[in-house]
Amino acid sequence: MTFAEFARLPEPQSYRCELRHGALVKVAPPKHKHYLVQRRLRRLLESAAGDVGEVDTEMAFRALPEHEYRVADVAFVTNARWLQIPPEGNLQGVPELVIEVLSPSNTVAEIIDKKTVCLENSAREFWVVDIEHGQVEVSTPDGHGKTYKSGQHIPLFFAESAELAVDAIFS
Repeated sequence: MTFAEFARLPEPQSYRCELRHGALVKVAPPKHKHYLVQRRLRRLLESAAGDVGEVDTEMAFRALPEHEYRVADVAFVTNARWLQIPPEGNLQGVPELVIEVLSPSNTVAEIIDKKTVCLENSAREFWVVDIEHGQVEVSTPDGHGKTYKSGQHIPLFFAESAELAVDAIFS
């Protein structure tokens, strides 16, 4: 399926859809604890970002022009790119920071695929937030990854000298 075909579909009421490599995928709505972590991340990252960019939850983006339409649980985009988003459209390309908050419905293959698509198409970082284990895995396009746990701080590339305490995400 192309994005043009996807865009003509009626909007579902009880679930969200993504376009992954040309395949239509239904995504179940998250549970309340998932939303709480998303909201907390958004507030913490907005505070750190100041006026350099926008942070939002459920941010739709088009990683590749024809066969991809994904939604980030939380994302950061620079102001320059944010201002280029058409009012009736979506972000073209991948946010600079994409955060996936794990849900029971996520599969390992799905997370690896989303991480690969994002990091191969301009994301600076891809985070996997694991609520059950209280940790955050941060991956970069050069293939490096680091897992941050309680008591540690994640450096924020978009805010000079800023860090995000892992404990603040899960408190």
